[in-house]
Amino acid sequence: MISIDNILVSDLVVEEQFVCDLQKCKGGCCEDGDAGAPLEEDELNLINEVYESVKPYLTDEGIEVIEKKGRYHYHKEFGWVTPTIEDKMCAYGFRDKNGIIKCGIEQAFYDEKIKWKKPISCHLYPIKIKKTKEYEMVNYEPRETLCNPGCSLGNKLKVPAFVFLKESLIRKFGEDFYGALEQIAKNYFTDQQVKSTSK
Repeated sequence: MISIDNILVSDLVVEEQFVCDLQKCKGGCCEDGDAGAPLEEDELNLINEVYESVKPYLTDEGIEVIEKKGRYHYHKEFGWVTPTIEDKMCAYGFRDKNGIIKCGIEQAFYDEKIKWKKPISCHLYPIKIKKTKEYEMVNYEPRETLCNPGCSLGNKLKVPAFVFLKESLIRKFGEDFYGALEQIAKNYFTDQQVKSTSK
């Protein structure tokens, strides 16, 4: 476990390699789960602010669910989450011509309609954040089958998970945190190389 201030980072975030392979997983994490995307409390107002700009990117089914159930709701286990279509795909998602699930919020961001990219929980995946009274726990939790292509591509390209997720980690915790994590990772890999050559 890596400790940076009050943030505890799983060693796997540094040890494991990962790069999303959307051509193979088809964005399945946007429909495979027990609830919609987890939302932080300050993101609730952001969703309200951007909704009308995001709405043109959404499916008819997604809009119907959102306008019936709300732009977000509270789940007793996961807290604030986005609504889903028939307990599957996030209501803010849509499928492109290749069958890949894309985020309507993110597409509106890329088209410069809004300035908020997407919920931080989505941006960080396959890292998940768990909060306690004293710490924020940063865990690496790819889905066992669905994320196999991402794990394979990461290993092929030799990209550690924390490097692939640099933008989202900085967005969540700041530049200083990422710099500290990067330095710890460099020391970790150096130590591993020393151990392997000394055997």
